[in-house]
Amino acid sequence: MGIIKKQSISGTIYSYVGVLLGFVITALLFPRVFSTEEVGLLRVLVSYSTLFAQFAGLGFSMVTVKLFPYFRSKDEKHHGFLGLSLLVSMIGFLIAVSVYLLLRPNIVDHASGKSELFVTYFYYVVPLIFFTLLFNVFDTYYRVLYNAVKGIIVKEVFQRLAILGVILLYYFNLIDLSQTVILYTLALISPSILLFLSLIKNKRLALKPDWKFIDGNLRKEMISVGFFGLLTSFSGMLVLNIDILMVDRMMGLSAAGVYTVTFFFGMLILVPLRTMGKISSVVIADAWKRNDLATIRSIYKKSSLSLSIISLLLFIGIWGNIDNVFVILKDDYLPGKMVIFYIGIANLIEISLGVSPHIIINSKHYRFLSYILFVFAALLITSNLILIPKYGIVGAALASLISKFIYNLIKYIFIYKKFGLQPFELKHLWLGIIGFAAYFASTLIPVLPHFIVDLIVRSAVIFIVFAIPVYYFNISEDINERVNSVISELKNRL
Repeated sequence: MGIIKKQSISGTIYSYVGVLLGFVITALLFPRVFSTEEVGLLRVLVSYSTLFAQFAGLGFSMVTVKLFPYFRSKDEKHHGFLGLSLLVSMIGFLIAVSVYLLLRPNIVDHASGKSELFVTYFYYVVPLIFFTLLFNVFDTYYRVLYNAVKGIIVKEVFQRLAILGVILLYYFNLIDLSQTVILYTLALISPSILLFLSLIKNKRLALKPDWKFIDGNLRKEMISVGFFGLLTSFSGMLVLNIDILMVDRMMGLSAAGVYTVTFFFGMLILVPLRTMGKISSVVIADAWKRNDLATIRSIYKKSSLSLSIISLLLFIGIWGNIDNVFVILKDDYLPGKMVIFYIGIANLIEISLGVSPHIIINSKHYRFLSYILFVFAALLITSNLILIPKYGIVGAALASLISKFIYNLIKYIFIYKKFGLQPFELKHLWLGIIGFAAYFASTLIPVLPHFIVDLIVRSAVIFIVFAIPVYYFNISEDINERVNSVISELKNRL
């Protein structure tokens, strides 16, 4: 747990620096610098490249997390595991790009009249697939070496600083849209280059696989894990990107732009889970290898409480200030108001189950996660097809909420039935009551003359009403321990 605490804290700090930069980019600059169609273009480029890069990985990220403990040997350079991972990924890249190019007529036909701008930049997705794939390989490799923070720094901080620079160049008319998309693409590929240089600097770029080490049983296990890893990772990325792609195809780039910006606010509450999940997955994999159920139970319960506290506070802070949010955004984005609410609720449900996917994926029942993610993706596509024509982008958010609730319910039941584990306790009920009280307190504040003053006062009231009872009733031992440590350090300095 010490590794998880240390890296989760530092990772969360860097993640929220990235969130702050993401807020400046997505909430402040995108609506003011670009049209909704141009915002949609930039997001759709990312969605296509992310989706095809996951397919190109051929499930090897799961092989890395689940089976790397068997390869772990610093003296033997981990038996050339990184080289093996890159070899598999390059084969996957050739397959993924071939599929993408074969789908071009279909994609272009659907883009006609609604997403013409994407057709112009269709081929930009190819290099983005390649470098997104490389980043996934390098980042996962650093994770299993117990350094999850490095990937967070280059992805959440450096990349967004680069994107911010590109946007400012366009804002001051120093570059045109075409040059902006080129530089935006270069900013997106920069994290993989930085991780590659870091591996060289740290002398961890061992590219020659140790074929003798991989015996028949290990090879068979790697193929099995890789196959189900492909189903899991591709379904997972499909789930994360299918709504924006379906909004684009059914409503056009402009609607996709509105959905992108408002979706960002609903996704803010998942940041702590992404950070904790990265390092927890590796620790859980080692615990399953030792059959250490006590450690897994502790991580499950503590992650649920800690993550729920942070995410519930974020959600209340956002929804309590929803009118201020739309003062910041342009009126063009008002149709996405309920997108924030529904996506926020969907993610609160997910985060309440803590690191549950990592418990399943690192167990002997890892195949089950592939099955339910496939069901999740099917539910999401079906519900989007039904709800987008009826409710537009709000329908896409509703589809996410319904599908995510069913998916998480299945996960909860499975873990409880198979392992006798469940994360909830009475403290979760108290947390819900405290959260409701904090939101209710914010509604009692009259609208103040200036939205910045209103934002500060309303947020301060929400934080105080929420944080004091959470600390007093010791809802999360980990958070209280961290707060006490900070207070003690401040006292010593004073």
